[in-house]
Amino acid sequence: MNQIHAKKINSKQIVISVDNAGQRIDNFLIRYFGKIPKSRVYQMLRKGEVRINSGRIKQTYKLVEGDILRVPPIYLDEQGETIPSRSLQQRIADSIIFEDEGLIIINKPAGIVVHSGSGQSHGVIETFRAMGDSYKKLELVHRLDKDTSGCLMLAKSIPILRQLHSAMNNDEIAKSYSALLAGRIADKKITIDAPLSKNTVSSGERMVTINENGKSAMTKLSRERVFQSATLVNIKLITGRTHQIRVHTASIDHPVIGDMKYGDRIINREYKKKGLKRMFLHAKTLKFISPVSQEPLTIDAPLEPKLCQFLEQLAD
Repeated sequence: MNQIHAKKINSKQIVISVDNAGQRIDNFLIRYFGKIPKSRVYQMLRKGEVRINSGRIKQTYKLVEGDILRVPPIYLDEQGETIPSRSLQQRIADSIIFEDEGLIIINKPAGIVVHSGSGQSHGVIETFRAMGDSYKKLELVHRLDKDTSGCLMLAKSIPILRQLHSAMNNDEIAKSYSALLAGRIADKKITIDAPLSKNTVSSGERMVTINENGKSAMTKLSRERVFQSATLVNIKLITGRTHQIRVHTASIDHPVIGDMKYGDRIINREYKKKGLKRMFLHAKTLKFISPVSQEPLTIDAPLEPKLCQFLEQLAD
């Protein structure tokens, strides 16, 4: 890096406050530095440049109130800094379907990542933080795949984030999805109970597979509409594993249509010709107790008009 065009952040020690307690060290550092590649953050952790109470820690370490964090000196490339486009900022702003003092829920458009990385300069979280000081402290409560649309929740503070994570860990947040699956499904209801394991193939791509030594995972399908060669289903997640819906539905030979990783290429091509330009997977509903009002909340994210039109086209 040309240090003439770089800003140096000196080494310093930070005492972790109650507001940051419970947060993973990698997430804290990504937010703290802001403008450096995530790969550099993980390099710091691997090499032991970052210390907690004078000791090395893993990227999964969760901060404790009173921890003394040492961050190394680092240069930020100011010349290369970019900000999300105004059109992307407006698109994210228009996608907000709920907001209160503690959190924001958006109807995330398909094709937008939730955070930068893997060749993506800006995601939902970076775009929000570029939209003004009131959004600077936003944190992702959970994630959605790039090509999945629908309900995405963001917390406005670390204490709210911790409450929502606790609710998720205690199965107190109910999620439902809409998906168009390949083939005609005869059963009205199907439960898929199959453990999942994350793997990295030789190309570096992350894949999830069913593996008896993996983490438990359960998905419940309810049939909604049957078309000539596809079925619209409502999906309830009993667990929330990476790529769970996509892997589970593919395992029963009814993959999500448009899924380029776990789906059927021939079926995907067929439906692309019919006008489906994306994966048909949508995070439809969130149900939980508001950490602000302590009242029950049900948030619904409507399908984008193009998907609704496509379903009507299939029904003709």
